[in-house]
Amino acid sequence: MLAVCGRYEGVCGNERYADRRAAGRRDAVSLSFLIPRQIGAASVTLVACSGDGQNEKTFSLSWEGLFGASDRYAVDLTGRLPVDLWFLSVFAETAIGRVWLLRRPGGTLAFSLTPPGEIESFQLTVTDFPKRKDPADGGAVYQIFVDRFNRGKETPVPEGMELVSDWNSHDVEYPIYPGAPMKNNRVWGGNLSGIVEKLDEIASLGVTLIYLSPIFLSPSNHRYDTSDYLTIDPLVGDENDLKELIAEAKKRGIGILLDGVFNHTGSDSVYFNQKGRFPVLGACQGPSSPFYRWYNFRHFPDDYECWWNIPILPRIDPDEPSCRDFFAGKDGVIARYAALGVKGFRLDVADELSDDFIRAIRERLSAFDKTDLLYGEVWEDASNKIAYDKRKRYYCGRELDGVMNYPFRTAILEYLRDGKTDSLAYYIGEVMPNMPRETVPLQLNLIGTHDTARAITALAGEPENGRTVRELADVKMTREEYDVGARRLILAFLLSATFPGRPMIYYGDEVGMEGYKDPMNRMPYPWGMEDTNVREAYRAIAKLRAETKALQSGAFKLRYLDDSLLVYERKAGKGAVTVFINRSQSVLSVSLDGKYRDIIRGRSANRSIALEPLSFAVLSEQDT
Repeated sequence: MLAVCGRYEGVCGNERYADRRAAGRRDAVSLSFLIPRQIGAASVTLVACSGDGQNEKTFSLSWEGLFGASDRYAVDLTGRLPVDLWFLSVFAETAIGRVWLLRRPGGTLAFSLTPPGEIESFQLTVTDFPKRKDPADGGAVYQIFVDRFNRGKETPVPEGMELVSDWNSHDVEYPIYPGAPMKNNRVWGGNLSGIVEKLDEIASLGVTLIYLSPIFLSPSNHRYDTSDYLTIDPLVGDENDLKELIAEAKKRGIGILLDGVFNHTGSDSVYFNQKGRFPVLGACQGPSSPFYRWYNFRHFPDDYECWWNIPILPRIDPDEPSCRDFFAGKDGVIARYAALGVKGFRLDVADELSDDFIRAIRERLSAFDKTDLLYGEVWEDASNKIAYDKRKRYYCGRELDGVMNYPFRTAILEYLRDGKTDSLAYYIGEVMPNMPRETVPLQLNLIGTHDTARAITALAGEPENGRTVRELADVKMTREEYDVGARRLILAFLLSATFPGRPMIYYGDEVGMEGYKDPMNRMPYPWGMEDTNVREAYRAIAKLRAETKALQSGAFKLRYLDDSLLVYERKAGKGAVTVFINRSQSVLSVSLDGKYRDIIRGRSANRSIALEPLSFAVLSEQDT
């Protein structure tokens, strides 16, 4: 089904989504512009340039009459642009030459004698999402760093690993200097059966999808240096343990998402076999290895391409036919775990994977279940992302369902901590409108991950100020910092749960775990020492979302934003709710334009509402 994600129909910069028509029909895209009569336009033309710059199409706009002191020109692009990302520019031929329209932040237009750049053009994505049952269920996503979540039944500690017997110990390994090699072999023994034991706890947070850090065989505690994709690390469990987790999670309405690290392997792996520990011929054993062509040796065997120049992470080429078939083929890695019942994959460093490879994974997943999910690790606006000088096509319809929403995190943290509105205004005004409708409800609205500082620390802790990882390990929040951080954390989760997308919880954030970047953000879950106030607030917000359709799938409208107050509306059908966020340390009184009901407090709110410092309110309209 062809569709379009377009913001620029309507009059003179009035930004709206493209008009959505009946399922199975191509969406209509009609653009119109008001050109001031003083410009003296003899004709108006639209130029559509594809995202990769390889395709250009030109369209003449039709004059549709006068509109005040302006001429109105329009063009219908329905069915006239193939699937792709497009940048649209408009110019008028005048007595003084060609005059271009430039898009400005906030939807206004300016005029120039020079053509606009991409940022000043109008972005339009023509998509081709396959018809399928909507995979979005509105639930939260819970990310688990498996080694640090919970020990279940005893599992063997592989040779070379050091088990930390005291679960609450923070005796982690630190690099001697930034980027220094580490063993990463100190483990706490969190495993799959341990997750099964805590499924009811997880479900109480409104979770319907658990995203696991890598579980495949590896010599490290993080397992991003895979040794064997077809073997589950014995410290985590075995295939039966994975099946049990999938089955028990399913009983609670929860799916399991695996971390797919398909851009590089470990050097100590079946495929590279640098240490010669595996009985098969790895790439380091020479060209006779079936895996030799997966890697790029600049000088065999010691000089090879690796991820970020880290020798233990040799890069592979998933576009090499045998490598692609291994992952995305009929009997490949994706098929193997999809057949076991996993709900999908999150692609590590998706920017380094080709569009063709991502499409192959998407196709293989869909062959098992059309509602299976494919997420990507993308840190920027995924709609127009350029990686390694190549424009990506994540959102054209046959690749990603959504991404790890780091622009959301940046916007929320900067606003709640410092009152800065620029990133939030950019996210609402640029990043969100660029998303095709199919991806909007599936974005992972995260506020912390295994690659970032803990949310509460980022919200209220001391700035890092260039200190090393080891130095930061000794920095703890004061009681006052923690109290402020906990209140901001609750606001951050509320925002993640009430903005379009899926709220994502990094294990332990819901009980106030603090810590700076890796390894402090990967400490063991503090069972028995949780901040229960934060956890209960998370549960209440999850319940609110689950019971309010508008918060799951409603249209979004910003009502007000300054350095203290944020107000926005979510509307689905006749149901609408308005969310008020007071990020300041003062009481704010907000006037209301009608009769409302305070959903949280269960009482009427007429004429005005008082917001306590660092608090929120969610109001629904009441019939008069």
